[in-house]
Amino acid sequence: MKEQENTEEQENTEEQESTEEQESPKEVKGMKELVEFIAKAIVNAPDSVEVTEETGEQGTTLKLQVADEDKGRVIGKQGRVAQAMRTLIRVKAAREGTRVTLEIV
Repeated sequence: MKEQENTEEQENTEEQESTEEQESPKEVKGMKELVEFIAKAIVNAPDSVEVTEETGEQGTTLKLQVADEDKGRVIGKQGRVAQAMRTLIRVKAAREGTRVTLEIV
């Protein structure tokens, strides 16, 4: 009886995971990984880099969170690094026919 319950729980968990993956389009996942890769290459504390996504009326918003001491590195002088990251994301999103913005939190 317990084995049957465990099997049902695993199936439910697998269904939830597959549903969560379907909610996040493949192209957004690629952009999320791109932002994370660039940020980890720039900062001193790559373990603190976290990228989350929120979908709304205006499209998808990627939120980049880094350690406080690394925010300046991610933003760059006069915001040039942040602007370059946003440009890369916009280009990739345009190719995919979606709209994605980047926020540094």
